[in-house]
Amino acid sequence: MNRVRSMSFSGFSEIYTRYYKSSFLFVKSYVRDDMASEDIVSESLIHLWKTLKTEEVEYPHALLIRILKNASLNYLKHQDVRKNAMESLTSKIERDLHYRIRTLEACDPEEIFSNEIAEIVEKTLNTLPEQTRRIFEMSRYEYLSVNEISKQLHVSPKTVEYHITKSLKSLRKALQEYLPAFYLLFI
Repeated sequence: MNRVRSMSFSGFSEIYTRYYKSSFLFVKSYVRDDMASEDIVSESLIHLWKTLKTEEVEYPHALLIRILKNASLNYLKHQDVRKNAMESLTSKIERDLHYRIRTLEACDPEEIFSNEIAEIVEKTLNTLPEQTRRIFEMSRYEYLSVNEISKQLHVSPKTVEYHITKSLKSLRKALQEYLPAFYLLFI
């Protein structure tokens, strides 16, 4: 068997000059990306050159084609894995986005906010003395004036005002976080 060592290549530049163009066209026809093709060809030519320096190779062009083929296949398989991962990620991101959109569309802040306030108001009113709570409810829920409450409960208007002030003070403290809404609802 007559093997030719390095087929009389004097250096890498000679290999590069002889095989670069055809190698680039071969790789680009499969990879379809100029920069990736350049990288694959450059690495493959270096691999060929190193092999020719250490081994006797009868058909360097055939070896180069095999190196280019394997490198291109590795690249394309890697691209396929990346594409699948991106599609999976994109799908998850899209599902998450649609979920957040539907959740936000279904969210009624006024309902949530008013339910929270109503619960806090109810708990706070339940902690007040009976007469203070009753006067507040008559004032704010039954829309009675101070004089009307005074007549119904047989107490002075000053007593009614005192109890309303006491109720508002307790509610103001309980609703510190909701103070703007508190003013809209009760003052």
